[in-house]
Amino acid sequence: MKRKDFLKNGLLGVGTIVAIPTVLTGCSSDDDGTTGGVTGDTSGNNSGGNSGNTSGDCELSPSETKGPFPIKTPSQLVRENIIGDRSGVAFLMTLTIQDKDNDCNPIQGAMVDVWHCDADGNYSEYGGVQMQQADYTNEHFLRGRQTTDTNGQASFISIFPGWYMGRAPHIHVEILDANGNSLRVTQIAFPKDICDTVYATSGYHGTADTANETDNVFSDSLDDNMADSITGNTTDGYTLTKVITV
Repeated sequence: MKRKDFLKNGLLGVGTIVAIPTVLTGCSSDDDGTTGGVTGDTSGNNSGGNSGNTSGDCELSPSETKGPFPIKTPSQLVRENIIGDRSGVAFLMTLTIQDKDNDCNPIQGAMVDVWHCDADGNYSEYGGVQMQQADYTNEHFLRGRQTTDTNGQASFISIFPGWYMGRAPHIHVEILDANGNSLRVTQIAFPKDICDTVYATSGYHGTADTANETDNVFSDSLDDNMADSITGNTTDGYTLTKVITV
């Protein structure tokens, strides 16, 4: 299946996830010649920072905090479809991992952990505390691990992240080597216009209260945190690409 048809074929109705394949490789022979990522429905919103590739400047991705809701048992969450029982606008991310010390060549066999909040701003594996009253300590939605392919890519099927008080919308990412040693922890930021469009749909709770520029994580590194590209719309879903340098 071509990537541009992937999300659309998994949807029925506006932004409602019905059935999405559980297997998605970082690169397939029927891609439309797109390098280092997925291609969404270009008739929708398109935004982001510099286009993602492994050429040109090669700077380490910003090192950011894991907290406050890191994955507790990542080895048990080896999966591409991380949706669980959550609902929201369909979302597909493809991350390309490259090695600064090796001429920024892609890294094969790296482990990629991702986690983010749901449409209501809540994380699985946590809760019942002041920062998150909803108790999801026994749930594991919107968390997962994949191993990079020969192109240094790993893909995840999810929903568009929500937001919670005091933070701009974001996704957490940790890159580890084959032995489980952490190489880099970073976060991915989202363009405001796309977030505003998604958060106006049913199931999300309005505009985020914190802008990227005033976010305590992104304020000093926003250009490097920003997704390389996001394409799509609220009907067919969105796809994100990001090159992460370790």
